[in-house]
Amino acid sequence: MASRRKARELALQMLFQWEVGGHAPAHVVNTFLGGRRLPEDVVEFARSLFEGTVAEAPTLDRLIAGHAEHWRLERMAAVDRNILRLALYELIRHPETPPPVVIDEALEIARRFSGEESVEFVNGVLDAARKSHASAKSPI
Repeated sequence: MASRRKARELALQMLFQWEVGGHAPAHVVNTFLGGRRLPEDVVEFARSLFEGTVAEAPTLDRLIAGHAEHWRLERMAAVDRNILRLALYELIRHPETPPPVVIDEALEIARRFSGEESVEFVNGVLDAARKSHASAKSPI
């Protein structure tokens, strides 16, 4: 598995632990990454994605809510909600990664951690966000 994919998966797992467990971000990082033997680049990218997504969660949630037709944020599966947060954060804050790559990675992660219906849902929301922001000429 590519190191960036592994980092994204770790970031997703930490986001889930943060949200569902209600733990502080620093606690999640220490307990989740502390005992693992991982390459430094994987740890750093995972940590960066996780901490950035947590810091911008309210903004990301508004973006998700604006593009998830007929879905309230609290009714979404926690895994799907966090995949969307993570992908939107990367689309906005890591413009060096092409949007199609970020979206494809999110779909592969959804396939692994959620289900096929979630893949379609995640794709629809991310594609709507990307198109909306492309027409507004913003970073997504």
